[in-house]
Amino acid sequence: MADGEQWEQLSSKELHDRAVQRAVRHGDIRFLWRLLEQIPAAAAAAGDIGESEADIKYVLPMLDDYVHSGEGRIAEVLRPMYIEYLAEHD
Repeated sequence: MADGEQWEQLSSKELHDRAVQRAVRHGDIRFLWRLLEQIPAAAAAAGDIGESEADIKYVLPMLDDYVHSGEGRIAEVLRPMYIEYLAEHD
């Protein structure tokens, strides 16, 4: 699935799952860490301002957010990151 338009056809959840599975399978800690860093900003962009402030202060909520970063509005905000990563490593 090398064509960028094909990635656009997938749901945000599918993109998240594929990107995270690929990163885990290849031991790509850099991508996983980048994802964790982006989640507070994605939460803010998705309208969860209080959640983003809490994430900046505490690591455990970030890990919880990581688990759920393929769901809902946050996944939608993170779509470009997933597409970029998958296209780069396809």
